[in-house]
Amino acid sequence: TSTFEYFPGAAIYHSLDLIKWELIGHALTRKSQLDVKTVEPGGGVWAATLRYREGYFYLTTAVFDRYRPQADDRVWPRGFYVRTNNIWDSSSWSDPIYFDQPGFDQDLFWDDDGTVYLSTTYRKVDRSPTSKLKDFAIHVCSINLETGDSTSQPVMVRESASGVSEGSHIIKRGKYYYLFTAEGGTESGHCEWVMRSDQGPLGPYELGPQNPLWRNGVEDEIQNTGHCDLVEDEKGQWWAVSLGVRPLRHVGYFHTSVFGL
Repeated sequence: TSTFEYFPGAAIYHSLDLIKWELIGHALTRKSQLDVKTVEPGGGVWAATLRYREGYFYLTTAVFDRYRPQADDRVWPRGFYVRTNNIWDSSSWSDPIYFDQPGFDQDLFWDDDGTVYLSTTYRKVDRSPTSKLKDFAIHVCSINLETGDSTSQPVMVRESASGVSEGSHIIKRGKYYYLFTAEGGTESGHCEWVMRSDQGPLGPYELGPQNPLWRNGVEDEIQNTGHCDLVEDEKGQWWAVSLGVRPLRHVGYFHTSVFGL
């Protein structure tokens, strides 16, 4: 999970039923992995994603050393991954392998032929200079997993009318590649979208017929739901895990933090 400006970073939880979760360690426990200095609240380690491949767990994330959203002032980080073959031992995680792509909400996808793809979020290159939107969009490229270097030109595969498309995850079922994205920012407009492609991870993608998949309203007890990731259990059932908040309720209204959460 996101640990922001706190150390150790990238908390790892374990569950047998997807309801009760136990903290079993952290992926970033050494200065060589995480060395944040004067990071503002809300910066630091964002949106870690965990993947398992051929005996190793891979954790991708990025670290914002400067993040001031009210002033739209941020320094874009390079994402990275660490890996381990023993997730129960926090000291076993490797030092970072950095990607050459900037951004946040990194995710790794292995195609059937072994090619590894990185999806990440950063600003559209061709955004209008007069745009009042954040213009955060999903970009995908193939990478050399050993070095983190891109091996193809990044392709912008999803942008949103809200100005924020992030939290990308790619899975493959049958002939289709499915792209899940968080839209609208992590505030009250937060929701989850899905699209698919029969061409490959680089798209093009067609939107699902019923988007968003869900959106909790401002009167629900749990709000701001999105940033969905998927897991298949041993019975072949699929489950979604998503970000959400439970706001403090006052008489007649919910309390809102300075971050809009």
